[in-house]
Amino acid sequence: MARHVLDRVDSTNAEAFRLAPSLSGPAWIMARRQEAGRGRRGRAWTDPPGNFAATLVMRPAGGPADAARLSFVAALAVHDALHRLCGPQLNLALKWPNDVLLNGGKLSGILLESAGAGGQVAVLAIGIGVNLAAAPDPGQVEAGALRPVSLAGETGLEVTPDDLLDAVAAEFAAWHRQMTAYGFGPIRNAWLARAAKLGETITARTGTAEITGRFEGIDDSGALILIGPKGRQAIPAADIHFNGG
Repeated sequence: MARHVLDRVDSTNAEAFRLAPSLSGPAWIMARRQEAGRGRRGRAWTDPPGNFAATLVMRPAGGPADAARLSFVAALAVHDALHRLCGPQLNLALKWPNDVLLNGGKLSGILLESAGAGGQVAVLAIGIGVNLAAAPDPGQVEAGALRPVSLAGETGLEVTPDDLLDAVAAEFAAWHRQMTAYGFGPIRNAWLARAAKLGETITARTGTAEITGRFEGIDDSGALILIGPKGRQAIPAADIHFNGG
């Protein structure tokens, strides 16, 4: 698979859309320095030197729902790549919908952006940021968000962006092959086996409501399943907050 490694870029996702018309197949784009990274809901994503900022750009089969499930493939890839590089003792977990946690803090975020028409996704950009060397100042994150952490700060371990790209690309390819062959079921089961707070009480905040309930899992679309005051609810999009943070 093609790789483009840039010294400096505004956003690897933005670069993915700029490059997409000239690409003959999927490609990874990694930047040594990302100056205008972004997270979910338009939030800024800070990338000091030594951190990982990369995007996989592809033309996925199927529609928007199929594309959305690839966020779980990406989360599994980051989780398993870090275990491959650092060992199984690393205290990692996955937070719905698309964060990777280390020691309970936010280590990595994943952002999917797409372009297309007629109910089809023509181009999908899967952006991945990992705090390898440094984490943002806690004062820069919104109230109630998990504390940001870095791999080096929490463990003293040093992983280069290049080594992480090698591992993430290999893990993503393996999980993507599994989903292509067997559907979303194995991906969902693998994700749930790594999920933070499964079976515990969490709060989902959407644009219009706040729902607290027991985290029961995810459904075939990847929606969060909560058992709350109104019974079983499937929540397709929300910010998740854990008790105490």
